[in-house]
Amino acid sequence: MDINKNYFKMEHPEESPQQAGVDKPTEAIKELGVEKVPQTKSNIHCIPIIGQIEGHILLPPQNKSTKYEHIIPQILAVEENPEIEGLLLILNTVGGDVEAGLAISELVASMKKPSVALVLGGGHSIGVPLAVCTRYSYAAPSATMTIHPIRMNGLIIGVPQTYEYFNKMQERIIDFIVAHSNIEDKVLRKYMFTTSELANDVGTVIVGQEAVKAGLINEIGGLKEAMNKLQELIQSEKENKNNFS
Repeated sequence: MDINKNYFKMEHPEESPQQAGVDKPTEAIKELGVEKVPQTKSNIHCIPIIGQIEGHILLPPQNKSTKYEHIIPQILAVEENPEIEGLLLILNTVGGDVEAGLAISELVASMKKPSVALVLGGGHSIGVPLAVCTRYSYAAPSATMTIHPIRMNGLIIGVPQTYEYFNKMQERIIDFIVAHSNIEDKVLRKYMFTTSELANDVGTVIVGQEAVKAGLINEIGGLKEAMNKLQELIQSEKENKNNFS
């Protein structure tokens, strides 16, 4: 009888807790884009902004998108979790919904905890406010950022009020970028309204080093530099708290 039991165990081994949860990290990445592999304890939380930023309107299923209703709770959790001391925002986005992008940007900018942004690939359109909303920002040498006026899809009524609405939305974006970076207002507007740079469009594409020279991004760098800077900001935050206590 004991031999049969042992044979059954050999043929049908019990699942370990690790095996039982093997699909959970995969499911988290698939559904939420949250990095939980490998399972290491860290004082830094990473939030990727990938593809197109989805707002109030659902994007087609074939679009790679970042849903703002997934990102906002993560930011709140980072701010409230005592074990998390810093936020790393990694961007590779074509832009998307203006209000959703600004909502995420405003939330990160108002955090108490240190935050660093890293632009990889692209930080286009509403990705620009997301790139500058953190305390410090990096761009890969090959990273690109498209700066252009806002656009709207769907029915547009051709009246002066529509222009005023567009203008107000545009000013919100310009004011935010200028307030959270070192770029001058007139330089940003020059990039935004250039007509000779893009085919059949208005705006400018700037690459890594040019974004730094313009004051939009703090430094050229990659993951190593971003992580080092974030740990430096975390340490500085701790020292400030100790000095006040």
